[in-house]
Amino acid sequence: MLKDAQGLIVTTDSAKAIAAINNFIEQALGYGRDAETAILQAIAADPTCALAHGYAAAYYLSQENSQAWKQAQPYLQAAQKYLAQTTTRERLYVQAILAWANQQIDVAIALHEEITDKFPHDLISVQQGQYHYFYIGDKDKLLQIAEKVLPSNLEQHYLYGMVAFGLEQCHQLDAAEKIARQAIALNKYDPWAHHAIAHVMETQGRVSEGIAWMEAFADTWENSNSMLYTHNWWHIALYYLEQKNYQKVLQLYDTHVWERANKQSPKDQVGAISLLLRLELRRVNVGDRWQDMSNYLDSRIGEHALPFQDLHYVYAFAKAGYHQRANQMLESMQHHALTINPFLRRGWLEVAIPAARGMLAHAQGDFYRTVAELKPVLSRLQEIGGSHAQRVLFEQVYQDALFLAQQQNRIYGITA
Repeated sequence: MLKDAQGLIVTTDSAKAIAAINNFIEQALGYGRDAETAILQAIAADPTCALAHGYAAAYYLSQENSQAWKQAQPYLQAAQKYLAQTTTRERLYVQAILAWANQQIDVAIALHEEITDKFPHDLISVQQGQYHYFYIGDKDKLLQIAEKVLPSNLEQHYLYGMVAFGLEQCHQLDAAEKIARQAIALNKYDPWAHHAIAHVMETQGRVSEGIAWMEAFADTWENSNSMLYTHNWWHIALYYLEQKNYQKVLQLYDTHVWERANKQSPKDQVGAISLLLRLELRRVNVGDRWQDMSNYLDSRIGEHALPFQDLHYVYAFAKAGYHQRANQMLESMQHHALTINPFLRRGWLEVAIPAARGMLAHAQGDFYRTVAELKPVLSRLQEIGGSHAQRVLFEQVYQDALFLAQQQNRIYGITA
């Protein structure tokens, strides 16, 4: 047995495997582009290391698409095969990843909480706990799981970035900015800390300052994975959107958001969709970008990894003119909502499905139905995940539909 860079025991006698695991931890916490390569190198160095297999499975599950979930399966099987002689922490971790794969998110969360209680230096577990809380909309727990291990990790800038994002999501903006700046003082190449401050400045309306801040760090994102690279540029685009510099926003979409995206990545796709939709709400002609982007979405129709993502896909299909695909996806969502485990089912049935109907109606120009479907669920949208900066889009769609429905009423002489 050897210890990793976090000081935690890993069941392996391979120094090469430990070195690769340490590289994976750095890549995962720093949203680096080489996380997959690193963990596969660890497995190659020691094919019997259960934790390495667990990390590989978690990496593929985090991609949130059906192909990657299939890639995770042999690593999950190997992790279980070699689990018997491992440490308590490793067993808990593999069990958490198995629960995730089975979409038992409540079980996965409980296991990550147990790991962080017993092994507060395990920042990978903290990160994954935050991930799950993010996508079930529990901002308080997202903050708490990071804050509780802070006293044990006072030199860990990556944890500072995690705490900063949790504080921002809980609207503790000054505290979020302070600790994010501490993270960056320790390591200027911390894209998640940059991201936390982007949220703070956007929420506070510090548009010009936000542009200057993010663009000053943009060159440090070249080694980031496509998700965070494109997402940080997405935040810059939102600042320019507030300045009504729409040509700049289109330029950023073309050069940094979609051009640099992994075209098969759901998270990259969602960022592109949400930016195009924001432009459309400002009555900006986006040309054939809907069609170009939507050509990559067919595999999403029956996937349903996250309801937050599905609301974007349905809209994109309709805006691209692919109405049959949009309707097919909505039907598939409804079926999925009836088969999902009870912990997630309520959010799908009571929030995601009505919201999807509302988004589809807006894309198809049925503004009365948009209002009718979205109004009852606006106060519950946090249940489908995403940050408040992302979810505000659905409120904007609702307000746009309300305005356009009222305009139509005036045109036809209808009074409410």
